[in-house]
Amino acid sequence: MEKRLGMSLVSLVRARHSSDFRTDIEKSLNLIEFDFGQDVERVAIKPNMCYYWDYSIGETTNPQFVACLIDVLREHISPDLEVRIVESDASSMKCDLAFKMLGYEKMAKQKKVKLVNLSKDEKKEVKVETSNSSYRLSIPDTMENADLFINVPKIKYMIGTLISCALKNIFGCNPYPKKFEYHSTLDEVIVSLNKTMRPDLCVVDGIIVRGKSTRKLGLIMASTDPVAMDSAAARIAGLNPEKIRHIVLAEKEGVGRMQYRTIGEDISYFAERFPRIPPRDRIVSTVIDFGILAYRKIERSRGSSV
Repeated sequence: MEKRLGMSLVSLVRARHSSDFRTDIEKSLNLIEFDFGQDVERVAIKPNMCYYWDYSIGETTNPQFVACLIDVLREHISPDLEVRIVESDASSMKCDLAFKMLGYEKMAKQKKVKLVNLSKDEKKEVKVETSNSSYRLSIPDTMENADLFINVPKIKYMIGTLISCALKNIFGCNPYPKKFEYHSTLDEVIVSLNKTMRPDLCVVDGIIVRGKSTRKLGLIMASTDPVAMDSAAARIAGLNPEKIRHIVLAEKEGVGRMQYRTIGEDISYFAERFPRIPPRDRIVSTVIDFGILAYRKIERSRGSSV
């Protein structure tokens, strides 16, 4: 039905527990009829690890949420499933330190999974065409060799992109540490990375969110379409996805579809509770975004390349 209507499924589940998310994660996957597959041996999981912020303030993915997801995967696929949790160095974050500070090192030992700093991984260079421009990007071997790639983002406001969710989280799979160098063409690079490392599944950790303030939202979202996921997430955050350039561009470039159908909890339940930024503050953010876009256009006109 969804294919005929040109829509993708996005599940919305209200988490019933504060630490054991297995039942609710499984429910979110069942709602979209996710096919775990029986030939899967290697899984890569990309959480959101923004700087060194603890998950309790809503900025990063809770390692316990990822641990529960791993349990669900091993139950449905194989208890011997090889799982790798991936992240990379950034301009202001050392991945290995973030793994330790944010609780992933401890969780990895408990679940017997491997932590991979993609910046230290073997990689190959690829050339990607997006929006009539060419981008040279590196694809880590761990991502290239994964049988199943799962994206576990947060929903956050962000200067320059308005929102960060599934599509933006893949920016962290870029192994090049000096990521600020991509900011003049950020939307295009986000889309290019999603074209080369498209997730098979997106599961949002919306248990605790950060908007105007930190709030317990108790939301779990799942979709196999990152564009549909971000479109629904934008609506929850009070934003129009048609005004968010990297979402629109991702659909245009064939990454996914903006048209979605939610299943499970009513989206209004979460939209009414999300700690939205007041319109006045959003105007200031929009002005900043326009300034960033103008800067990017100037840089592109000068012939800068990535």
